[in-house]
Amino acid sequence: MNEKNDEDRGFLKGIRITAFLDCYQEWHAFVEGLCEVLCPWPAKHKLSGQLLDDLKGDHHYYAFGRATGVIAWLIIAKIIKEVFF
Repeated sequence: MNEKNDEDRGFLKGIRITAFLDCYQEWHAFVEGLCEVLCPWPAKHKLSGQLLDDLKGDHHYYAFGRATGVIAWLIIAKIIKEVFF
């Protein structure tokens, strides 16, 4: 990226958007967080092995997945309210 484009990006200077969710560990952590919130039933397995390593290494993606799940529930609740009430 040239210098002019970096100046135009303001506070995003130095952040590569193309690096967002670009490997399976990041996707794994994101989807685990999302599904943990969306699924109303308790998990049937303990976190261990590769899954636990993915969540520890990319905890911010896990947290983002959980936040996305909460937003999804709010949208679902709004749809239910509009359709049935």
